[in-house]
Amino acid sequence: MELTRRVQEMIVQQLRLTLDAAEIGEDVPLFGAGGLGFDSVDALELVLGMEQHFGVDIPDEEVGRRVLQTVRTMADFVRERQAGAA
Repeated sequence: MELTRRVQEMIVQQLRLTLDAAEIGEDVPLFGAGGLGFDSVDALELVLGMEQHFGVDIPDEEVGRRVLQTVRTMADFVRERQAGAA
């Protein structure tokens, strides 16, 4: 399964969303107005999801802000970390 799709499914699962994973666009902002409107509690759930589902650690808030912007930024981060671990 494509990594982007896996990230979308992880988001739906972690946040217990009622929408289909495919409805989360790759470049739709996850936080703030004009996006999906996730909050800081959602951010913590996504950090846990990244660790559990993909084995990648988000070490601090600064990295988290950069990584948890969109599905695409999350998938890119997973790709980078997994390539670095190989």
